[in-house]
Amino acid sequence: MPKLYWEDFAEGSVAEYGPRLVTREEIVAFAAEFDPQPMHLDEDAARSTMLGGLAASGWHTCVLFNRLLVDGLINNAHAMGAPGVEEVKWLKPVRPGDRLVVRAEVLNKRASRSRPGMGFVGFRFEVLNQTGEPVMTLAFSLMVARRSPLPAERGEGEHDRVQS
Repeated sequence: MPKLYWEDFAEGSVAEYGPRLVTREEIVAFAAEFDPQPMHLDEDAARSTMLGGLAASGWHTCVLFNRLLVDGLINNAHAMGAPGVEEVKWLKPVRPGDRLVVRAEVLNKRASRSRPGMGFVGFRFEVLNQTGEPVMTLAFSLMVARRSPLPAERGEGEHDRVQS
């Protein structure tokens, strides 16, 4: 499969990646290592929390999102990383047995002013469960190589602003 370049992304286009089954064992293992709160570790303790039952850590959901994105998009594009994440929102608990899908919408794109060999593709992502309900949303831009670099489009001293 040919890899995607910046020119191949169109504003308004939508793609989906996944599904990925979430298991009780991985929820507990991730929590034990990285987020040992009761709602992520133990069904009985989790019932008395505001989540009302065992749920994946939000950070675990981010990791699952990343795996789906890498497998579905990033490894199939000339991706060059991301300058940061603009927004992450956890909307619903991710439960054992959920099947997650990532929905990626291209919001905008622009050529880099200081690096003619790349451009930025702005995305809005939704992580959906098996019933189509969003459990998490994210927004960030991906840096992608250009197929046909243009001369730098900047004045002296002007650079792309990269936030971290």
